[in-house]
Amino acid sequence: MAVELRAVTESEFPDWLRALRTGFLHEPVVSEGLVADRLAHVDLERTLAAVDGGRVVATFRSFRQELSTVGGGGLVADAVTQVTVSPTHKRRGLLSRLMARDLAAARERGDAVATLIAAEYPIYGRYGFGPASWSTEWSVDLRRAGLDPRRSGRPEDGGRIDLTDGAEIRRIGPALHRRLAGVRAGVTGRLPRNWDVGTGGGHHLEPWTEPYYAVYRSGSGEPEGYVSYRCDDRWGDGKQPENTLTVRDLIAATPAAEHALWRYVCSLDWVATVRSGSRAPDDPLPLLLPDPRAARTVTHADMLWLRVLDVVRVLEERTYPVADGLVLDVRDGDGFAAGRYRLDASPEGASCVPTTASADLVLDVAELARLVLGDASPVRLALLGRIEEAVPGAAARAELLFRTPLRAFSPDIF
Repeated sequence: MAVELRAVTESEFPDWLRALRTGFLHEPVVSEGLVADRLAHVDLERTLAAVDGGRVVATFRSFRQELSTVGGGGLVADAVTQVTVSPTHKRRGLLSRLMARDLAAARERGDAVATLIAAEYPIYGRYGFGPASWSTEWSVDLRRAGLDPRRSGRPEDGGRIDLTDGAEIRRIGPALHRRLAGVRAGVTGRLPRNWDVGTGGGHHLEPWTEPYYAVYRSGSGEPEGYVSYRCDDRWGDGKQPENTLTVRDLIAATPAAEHALWRYVCSLDWVATVRSGSRAPDDPLPLLLPDPRAARTVTHADMLWLRVLDVVRVLEERTYPVADGLVLDVRDGDGFAAGRYRLDASPEGASCVPTTASADLVLDVAELARLVLGDASPVRLALLGRIEEAVPGAAARAELLFRTPLRAFSPDIF
């Protein structure tokens, strides 16, 4: 009997969860509480499965997502998540079939892009996805950072930092998150459930450990950023504190807030090490320290992967720093984005239309994904052979058009 692909029913959802947990090497036990919690927050029509002999052997889910683009605009994305294939059914093309079905439905709905966080790097390029943002985590040795302990993290700009609780973060956080999306491309929208679960206000099947929360307020009293963090409790043999503070979430809408919050977490008594959590590669943290070498990079990896479905909308919904025009020949084996497009852009706006004119650049849709949020260098991609210059100098022109002062930042895993 052939393996069947379809959306799951409510009665099949427990088996779908079991297959999901199996694929992620979690304990393959599904409680009634887990089923009720997850079922309340999924769209079953977008919860797909491969079913063999009545048993779910592959899982795939998507949901509607907002994605910030360059200049503060937004795109509707098809967010792909919870993708697994059971070990008994590997290498049978099930993921390819599930992905093709989902992307076709997303294109039909009018979604401009699809997004995902890749557990493994080599998988998703063959479906037209490319890494559009990267993530860096630092470990800061505060004993060599050179910070003045007398400052105690107090802002010097008239603002203040207050300790608070999860309820206030749920109240002020969404607006701050939207402000961040206005200045950084690559920020994915947070659903109300994300705020609840991330701050202890939602249902937790595992024991919840309450973090600390601190809010930065400007001189006028307006909240401009917050940080949540946890600390361990570790003391050395010489009765010296060796505690590590781990940042869970830091959202800042202004540079003043970002600087003040980093200085705050790097000045707490008894803390020897700060782990930054996932940050943009150009986060100011290391350069805020008198000795930047105290910040050691512990992780630098791809974060948000993007699959362009509508080239015209994606290129028109962002801003450009200079005026120029380029013809892009986009190759897409699945056909969603294939074609030749003329982009005419300036700081005043952009127009993108299909054309039959000769191409300036030839590139795969996965390489276009690297460019649209401004995070990759067209010149570097041309040197690597990832994109082809049909006209000499076209990559340098694209560099001026596409690159941005701030790198894309995707703070959330979904």
